[in-house]
Amino acid sequence: MVFGQVVIGPPGSGKTTYCNGMSQFLKLIGRKVAVINLDPANDSLPYECAINIEDLIKLSDVMTEHSLGPNGGLVYCMDYLEKNIDWLQSKLEPLLKDHYLLFDFPGQVELFFLHSNAKNVVMKLIKKLNLRLTAVHLVDAHLCSDPAKYISALILSLSTMLHLELPHINVLSKIDLIESYGKLSFNLDFYTDVQDLSYLQHHLDQDPRSAKFRKLTKELCDVIEDFSIVNFTTLDIQDKESVGNLVKLIDKSNGYIFAGIDASAVEFSKIAVRQVDWDYYRAAAVQEKYMKDDEDFNNDD
Repeated sequence: MVFGQVVIGPPGSGKTTYCNGMSQFLKLIGRKVAVINLDPANDSLPYECAINIEDLIKLSDVMTEHSLGPNGGLVYCMDYLEKNIDWLQSKLEPLLKDHYLLFDFPGQVELFFLHSNAKNVVMKLIKKLNLRLTAVHLVDAHLCSDPAKYISALILSLSTMLHLELPHINVLSKIDLIESYGKLSFNLDFYTDVQDLSYLQHHLDQDPRSAKFRKLTKELCDVIEDFSIVNFTTLDIQDKESVGNLVKLIDKSNGYIFAGIDASAVEFSKIAVRQVDWDYYRAAAVQEKYMKDDEDFNNDD
C-alpha cells in the first residue's frame, strides 16, 4: 500500500514551493519521498523530481505544433498523459516499495472541476497501483481579505472536492503573509471554519460594485452552506510546526497513520525531542537563483 498527495490549486497558490518544502520535511522525519512533476509548464523546478512529465510531452512543443494557447495546451497535455498512462505507471512502479509520493499538478483550475482527464489519470493510478492519495488543494490566504474573492475560492474548493472524489484537504497557503494584505473583516477562524456566510454578504452589500450581484452571491453562499463540507487549514511552509500539523491531517485522511501507527509516532517524535535542521531557506535561495538565471536568459533573447 503506497501513500501520497495530489497537490493542486490555482496559479500562484504555492504548489511547487509546497512540494519543495513538504518533501524536505518528510525526509527529515524519515520518509523516502518521490516528487512527480505533472506540470508541463513548470520548467524551473526547485526540487529534484523522480518523474518529470516533460520527458513525455512538453507544453511549448504542443503550443507550437498545434497552434494552441497555454490553457488549451495544458488540456492537450493532460489528455496525452491519460492516453499514455502506462508510461507513468512504469515510471512509478520502481518507487512503490518504499516511497511516499507527491504529485505536483498544473495550476489550471479547469482541469480539476470541469475536465475529466486529470481525474482519470489519478483514478487509473489508484486502481492499477493500489495508491492511497489525498488531494491537497492550496488557496492563497490573501483571498480572505476580499469577500468576493473568498466566496470564489469556496466555490472552487467545493467544485474540486465534488469532482475529484478523493480524501481532500483545503489549505490557506502563505498564511504568514496574510497581515500584509490588510486587516481581515473577521477573525481567522471565520474563514477557516467557513462560518455563517450571511455576514460576508453584508460586507459585499457595502460595495456598490458587488451590490448588483446580491442575489447571485446569496445563492452561491446557500449552495456552499447546503453542502457544508468546505473548510480550511492554514499553512506557513517555512514553519516546521505548521507543516507538521498539516502532515498529521493528511496522514489521517489517506490512512497512513493507521497503516503504521508506531512508525508515525516515531517520525513526529524526531521533531518533538530535538531541533530539526529545517533547510527551507537554502532551497528557497536555490529557487530564486533558478528564476534569476531564467530571467537573464530571457533578457539575452
